[in-house]
Amino acid sequence: AMLCSSFDWNGIREPFVFATENDNLNAMSMLMGHLLSRRAAVFADVRTYWSPEAIRRVTGWKPKGAAEGGMIHMINSGAASLDGCGMSQGARGEGTMKPWWEMTTLDVDACLRATEWCPADLGYFRGGGFSSRYVTTAEMPMTMIRLNIVEGVGPVLQIAEGQSASVPAKVNDILHRRTNYTWPTTWFVPRTSGSKAFHDVYSVMSAWGANHCALAYGHIGDKLLTLCSMLRIPVAMHNVPADRVFRPHAWTAFGTTEPEGADYRACAAYGPLYG
Repeated sequence: AMLCSSFDWNGIREPFVFATENDNLNAMSMLMGHLLSRRAAVFADVRTYWSPEAIRRVTGWKPKGAAEGGMIHMINSGAASLDGCGMSQGARGEGTMKPWWEMTTLDVDACLRATEWCPADLGYFRGGGFSSRYVTTAEMPMTMIRLNIVEGVGPVLQIAEGQSASVPAKVNDILHRRTNYTWPTTWFVPRTSGSKAFHDVYSVMSAWGANHCALAYGHIGDKLLTLCSMLRIPVAMHNVPADRVFRPHAWTAFGTTEPEGADYRACAAYGPLYG
């Protein structure tokens, strides 16, 4: 948690990119998110899909706003950067995540006040220790990222732009305890289109290639698409609007009616930039 944050006991500094559970692919996802957003990345489990019906049945609260169509519980064993609590304050007083060089001591204090240090769950961590716990209460634009390795293809990226959702404290308390109350929580809602992998919130989680992801501040899907075309990494799924997609013009030679397939063909034809 501290390594991945924009500060530690020595003060404000650039976040380190450090993934738990030896997940080097999520470390690469975090690195992309960090470099393109210029902010700390959040390591998270893509743990649970909560439908509007299930939320209302369990808590009595009818989801509204960002959570109206359901949400994904992003949670991990204290590995998320503390910046992810969203307690840093933007120019309009909104909760946000900042580049490390814009962080102030007030932002650091706010993030630390929002974080509890809970005794680790001995079922997971027999050696004990402490787990950071916070709840992201700010509704922020975020991008969900995951790099996977597909046999016969190589690295493949998944992207889902969306936002964090704020729910009443009592509702969060009930839902949070369904997993592990000592872990940090972000309720994430991807932007859906009613089609294919982005038909609805559940479809996004169902199509996700791993139980981990990196969350980056802002909608940086277009930057990820351009970076991946430069590195010859095909993108398996994304919800970036067409007017924000920028790839090399040569990609059109591999097909124009099915950009996803053309991306795979172009990346295979040109080969990895580094390999």
